[in-house]
Amino acid sequence: MTLKRTDGSNAKIKMKRKVYKRELNKLQIELCHLQEWVKQTGARIIILFEGRDAAGKGGTIKAITDRVSPRVFRLVALPAPSDREKTQMFGQRYIENFPAAGEIVIFDRSWYNRAGVEYVMGFCSEQDHSKFLDTCPQIERYIVDAGIHLLKLWLEVGQEEQERRFKARINDPLRQWKLSPMDLESYRRWYDYSRARDMMLERTDSNYGSLVYRALGR
Repeated sequence: MTLKRTDGSNAKIKMKRKVYKRELNKLQIELCHLQEWVKQTGARIIILFEGRDAAGKGGTIKAITDRVSPRVFRLVALPAPSDREKTQMFGQRYIENFPAAGEIVIFDRSWYNRAGVEYVMGFCSEQDHSKFLDTCPQIERYIVDAGIHLLKLWLEVGQEEQERRFKARINDPLRQWKLSPMDLESYRRWYDYSRARDMMLERTDSNYGSLVYRALGR
């Protein structure tokens, strides 16, 4: 893990493994406290993980779920939609995985696929993309009004670092499964993804969303 310097320099500071493990343990203890609170109160929480390919979503999710119960923290990583799912209302397959009382659902990718990979790779029309950006804040408001806590996280990685991580996966037989043709194409379309990301963040952000974030922090 690297830290950001406070002296204005762009140089990276490498966190020592022992320090990282100690700090991670503290955070995992807090997650166990959260787990008990969710079980006792019947709370429902959704956590969305979005971001660049190779930005660390998988490792972050593993760190979160490593010391907690899978009966409370449920991971949802949906594959590409089936032919049947393609005929459903957009987002329906995600709604089917929403949490019941006492559950935290972590989405490894989510309905924001429409604003990212589907749009950039041409899997949806310009009209479908624009419609999603218009309706997404409204839909998320309905989710929160239903009593579900919604937390959205975006993970970013620089172009050079993404290339380094892709190459590491290519050369490591134990990690080659993590690299897909779609990943390589996303690297080639780096700036298309950057523009799509900026548009998504601008169009789906709202004051209501900020209130949701503060409520989770209480």
